[in-house]
Amino acid sequence: MSDSETMRPATAPEAPGSAPALPRAALEIASGYAFTGPALDLGALLWEGTCLPDAQIRIPLPMLNRHGLVAGATGTGKTKTLQLVAEQLSAQGVPVFLADVKGDLSGISAPGQPNDKVRGRAAEVHQEWTPAGFPAQFYALGGLGHGIPVRATITSFGPVLLSKVLGLNQTQEQSLGLIFHYADTKGLELIDLKDLRAVVAFLTSDEGKVELRDIGGLSTATAGVILRSLTAFEAQGMAGFFGEPEFDTGEFLRTAEDGRGTVSVLELPAVQDKPQLFSTFLMWLLADLFHDLPEVGDADKPKLVFFFDEAHLLFDDASKAFLDSITQTVRLIRSKGVGVFFVTQTPKDVPSDVLAQLGNRVQHALRAFTPDDQKALKATVKTFPNSAYDLEELLTGLGTGEAVVTVLSEKGAPTPVAATRLRAPESLMGPVEAGVLDGAVRDSPLYGRYAQAVDRESAYEKLEAAKPAGAKGPDEMAARTRPKAAPKTAPKAAPKTDEEHSVVEQVVGSGMFKSLARSVGTQIGREITRSLFGTARRRR
Repeated sequence: MSDSETMRPATAPEAPGSAPALPRAALEIASGYAFTGPALDLGALLWEGTCLPDAQIRIPLPMLNRHGLVAGATGTGKTKTLQLVAEQLSAQGVPVFLADVKGDLSGISAPGQPNDKVRGRAAEVHQEWTPAGFPAQFYALGGLGHGIPVRATITSFGPVLLSKVLGLNQTQEQSLGLIFHYADTKGLELIDLKDLRAVVAFLTSDEGKVELRDIGGLSTATAGVILRSLTAFEAQGMAGFFGEPEFDTGEFLRTAEDGRGTVSVLELPAVQDKPQLFSTFLMWLLADLFHDLPEVGDADKPKLVFFFDEAHLLFDDASKAFLDSITQTVRLIRSKGVGVFFVTQTPKDVPSDVLAQLGNRVQHALRAFTPDDQKALKATVKTFPNSAYDLEELLTGLGTGEAVVTVLSEKGAPTPVAATRLRAPESLMGPVEAGVLDGAVRDSPLYGRYAQAVDRESAYEKLEAAKPAGAKGPDEMAARTRPKAAPKTAPKAAPKTDEEHSVVEQVVGSGMFKSLARSVGTQIGREITRSLFGTARRRR
C-alpha cells in the first residue's frame, strides 16, 4: 500500500476495509462497514488487542433516525462518544439535542485543545484531527441554571407526564386526566401550577362537584393527594418549569448560516437532584416534536438526533401505560425524521420493547465486580448479534474511549460486531467558562423571546373572577380537600333549583368562554387534541 493510500482521510466514501494486511476475521468485520454513502466515523477496528486503522468503523448518516443506545459503566467515555457523534452530525447539517446532566458538554461550542493524548489517539486511528467549535444554543429548565429558559404550560405537558413527575398511582392519574378533560372542554387554561390547583379545588367544592357527576366525579381523598403533591412539588422550587412563554421545540431544528446543524445543549446540573423531573421533561420535548413534525419516511439524513442521557431515570417506577406510550412514541417518531439515542449504564436499564427498536449500539466497558454485575454482563452479551469476539471477556477489558459497536447498514441490516478504538472529539472536552456560557446565552436571538416569564389571565384568575359574592376562592377551597372523618350519617343534598347554577355555568353563560383559542365551533374543536402522552397539540 502506498503512503498516500495509507493516509487517505477516513471520510472517503469507501472505507479501506479491503486492505490485504488485515487478518481474515477482521477483514470480514471491516467489510461490513464499507459504506458508499455519507457516514459518521467512529474509529478504527480492534482485533486481538491491536488497533487496525485501515479498518474504519462508521455509521451511515441515513440510519441515524433508526435510534440507538450508548451504554457503559461510569468513566468509560460515554460523554465523549456523544460529543464525537454530535460534532459530525452538526458538520453534516443535522441539528442535535444534548441533555447535559453533568455540565461538561458546553465545550462543544469551543475548539479543542491539542495535547499528546489527543495527538496519540488521532495517530492510532488515522484521524486528521483539527480543533473546531460547533454552533450551539444553551438552555435550562425553567431558567434554573445557565441557559435560555425552557418552560411548558400545564395544559401542553398533560396528565400522563405530570402524574409521572408527581408520583401518582394509576387511580390518581386517571382522576388527573378527568380534571384536564374538564378544563379543556370548559376553556379553563392550565398555564401554571396555581391554575391546576384552582380547578382541582373548584371541582371538589359544593359548587363544582356537580360538574363531574355524569363522568365519574372526583373524590375528596384523591383531590387531596393531588393538591398535596402539587404543593410539595412547588416547595422544591419546581414552579418555574411551568408557565409562559412556552418553549417552541421547533427551535431545536435550526441550522447555522454556514449550513451546520445547531447543537442544542440543555444544561441540567442545577436539577441533578430532581432526576425524575428532567427525564420526564425530556420526554415532553420529544412528544411535542412528534406532534408538530410531518411524516418524511426514510430521508437522506435525520431532521434531528436527540440524545437522552441518564435514560434509566425515565423508566424507573414507570406505569405500564407510560412505558407503552414511550415505546409507541419511539417507534413512530422515526418516520418524522427524528433519531433518539438513549444513554445509560447497561442495556437492561431500557425496557426490552424499547431496546428492540434501537438499531445502533455503542457499548463501552462494563464492570463485573459483583454477582449483579455478572448478571448484567451476561444479559448485555445476549443483546448483541453473533460475534467473532468473546464478548464477556471483551466488554470487561475495554479501555476508556473504546467500545463494541454494531449499527444498521445502508440496507438496514445489522453490521458485524466490531470492537472499536474511538476517535477524539475536535471540540473542547470539558465545559467552557461560566462567563463565556452566560455571554453566549445573552447574545442568542432566542434570549429576548423566552427569558422573561409572563403570567396572563388563565384558569385561576377566571375562576376567581367568576365566583359569586361571598364564595370561597380557589385557595380557600383547596383547604376543604383535606381528608376529614366521615359522619355517621350523611345528609342528602337538597335538590338544585332552576335558578341555581355552578360557578363554571355562570362563567360560560357570561360569554367569557364562547370559544377557545383552539376552537372550531364544535365539541371536538372545544377539546384540545392530545397525544399518546396526553400532551396538548399546539397550533403554531
